Amino acid sequence: MVRAGSWIWAFVLVLVLPPAVQAQSKGVRFEITQVGDTTFRFPRGSAGWVKRGDTGIAVDPRRRDALVARFRVVKVDSGLVTALVTGMTTRVATEHIAVLSEPKKPWYRTITFWGGTVFGIVLGALIAGK
Repeated sequence: MVRAGSWIWAFVLVLVLPPAVQAQSKGVRFEITQVGDTTFRFPRGSAGWVKRGDTGIAVDPRRRDALVARFRVVKVDSGLVTALVTGMTTRVATEHIAVLSEPKKPWYRTITFWGGTVFGIVLGALIAGK
């Protein structure tokens, strides 16, 4: 029974570990390849989650990621994303980088959900075995 208690405490510990705070979250960076008057384009690569309506920022990596512009994705066509500049501090150039935040995982894909499920099954089996 001591072993079962150890496992229960291990599951509790996993469930109560603090999640990453917002400051630790990093955006996904994309190289800007084409710049127009009020739009720019970048390849989305393997980031299939990028969709119309997403918002992000453009930064200058040469100036320690200083903010260049804010943008909204207006079109995703065959892997190439078109973004509309909604506000800028300086003109967007191909030397700049587009940054988008990856959306949060659905609740059923989180460690908390599966940890709680396993904990519940183990706890239920221990109670039923008495």
